[in-house]
Amino acid sequence: MSGDNIQYWRWREYRLTVPSVKWKNAETITAGIDVGSVSSKAVVMVDGEICSVSVMRTGSSSPDSAKKVLEWALEGTGIKPTDINYIVGTGYGRVNVPMANSTLTEIACHAKGANYIWGPTVRTILDVGGQDIKAIRCDEKGKVLSFIMNDKCAAGTGRGMEVLADLLKIPIEEMGEASLKVEEEPDPVSCTCVAFARTEAVNLLRRGWSKEKVLASYMRAMALRMCNLLERVGCEKDLVITGGQSKNIGIVSRVEKILGIKPLPPPNWRENGRDPMAAGAIGAALFAKALYEKNKNTT
Repeated sequence: MSGDNIQYWRWREYRLTVPSVKWKNAETITAGIDVGSVSSKAVVMVDGEICSVSVMRTGSSSPDSAKKVLEWALEGTGIKPTDINYIVGTGYGRVNVPMANSTLTEIACHAKGANYIWGPTVRTILDVGGQDIKAIRCDEKGKVLSFIMNDKCAAGTGRGMEVLADLLKIPIEEMGEASLKVEEEPDPVSCTCVAFARTEAVNLLRRGWSKEKVLASYMRAMALRMCNLLERVGCEKDLVITGGQSKNIGIVSRVEKILGIKPLPPPNWRENGRDPMAAGAIGAALFAKALYEKNKNTT
């Protein structure tokens, strides 16, 4: 493949099954579907334990994306859609999840999912989505106490990272490490939107800045915006990061340095399915279980 045809922005889609979770004699099988602006996630739970997870790019149709990501999560498990007792939709496209029994905000679902992934010590969640950033405070049960969002601008989010990956011709999953290969941290770019951030990056390259220095400048700006939100919401330990950028070491390390608080590391999600990127879908599947049991007990 020639360099011109490489899609630097394209991150890896994936699915996984947790082999130790058996569903044949389950009391409840639930699913959470998080249709975001950039990625769609589905989590299938068996009696409140993760059975399978799938993460794929959101297409032009939210209903189609919801259908495909759930089908992929079920693939190879033996579970049929009709075996699922209750489905909750969440995320940017939650109103367009046709198979959902109900919908909930991604803020509630990320808090619940973070509580499940890391445990009851979590108090603050930084969720970096495709087009926005949210700082959330929660209690020991994962219930939202307060939250704050950035303005509707994609700079510093998944979409902004994709634009920069294509401009700099660095694979998106390598950008975090590349941004740390600078001797001295540069001043942050004054990015207020993706278009301006791209123009500024082009100008810096023309001035002789290396790609790594441009990246460092951009990620420092992102980290500063995120820390501003966290400080406004009242950041408390333990802090965790969810969403696609939770795996970006360039962001995570800078947030840690600016705040002076070390976020909890993600668990071994490849084995247990507790992936911070799928926190919203995990929370949705947990809410689905609670709602199914509540409905069952009242009928």
